[in-house]
Amino acid sequence: MIGFGLDIGGTKTLGVAVDPDGRVLADALQPTRPGAEGVVGTALAVIAALRDRVGAPASVGVGVPGVVEAGSGVVRHPVNLGLAEPELALGRALGAVLGQPVVVENDVNAAALGALAWLSEGGRGAVRDLVYLSLGTGVAAGIILDGRLRRGATGTAGEIGHLPIADGPVCRCGQHGCVETVASGRALARAWPTPTGHALPALLAAVAAGDPAAVAVWERFTDGVAAALGIAALAVDPEWFVVGGGLAGVGRPLLEGVTAALARRAAASDFLAGVDIAARTVLVPAGLPVGALGAALAAVTG
Repeated sequence: MIGFGLDIGGTKTLGVAVDPDGRVLADALQPTRPGAEGVVGTALAVIAALRDRVGAPASVGVGVPGVVEAGSGVVRHPVNLGLAEPELALGRALGAVLGQPVVVENDVNAAALGALAWLSEGGRGAVRDLVYLSLGTGVAAGIILDGRLRRGATGTAGEIGHLPIADGPVCRCGQHGCVETVASGRALARAWPTPTGHALPALLAAVAAGDPAAVAVWERFTDGVAAALGIAALAVDPEWFVVGGGLAGVGRPLLEGVTAALARRAAASDFLAGVDIAARTVLVPAGLPVGALGAALAAVTG
């Protein structure tokens, strides 16, 4: 039985077809068209492309940014999708066309499920607890405890980007000094503006060249990521921390920078040294579609 999983983002929608063992059989990518009709139409186009390659799916799951109402497939505040409306009944809209139920999950939660499958299959045994930290335009976490997603009473569990960590600029949420104001792609673009391309590769190039201003920006950023991991560690103490999201695409330099920041924090605190967050922190491998894979798994597990 083949399952489909879609990872809907503001710029692109990635779909994968997986077998019962979670192996990816095919993938399809489309630019995400804005607005309710555009998002639904893009998702259907990706599903059609997958169906042409592997046949009809037994299940369909979708990961999407925003607060997802578990069970109903309604997405509220779907950021970056260009919707005029405050919510979108995405599951119902897709299911009506496909003629089968569609499971909708928050995109970071879906990615956490994909990360769980990857860790469990990587020789680490049966992983039951993890925090998936997504570093992209914003910052958020997916939390899995005892093998189950922790969504929270209002669906906002894991919104770690909106935890204040220091005095600082106003965050999009209205608070000051949140994790997102330091450790996000948006924060990097503000701290290290570049005329073309993304800020992080340009910043890393400047760091490698020994630019002291770049080193200061880099250390502030990685300290912010380390602070987010520290919050998660002391709140839920998972077996593993998995760092992913768009910024993780730079690969090992990010993990090395975050590990160095964690070491700096541990050197100043015997308590944090004993927690040893760095030993439990891994990076999503390049090219692994944890969001789409997790969405497919969400459709199977419900």
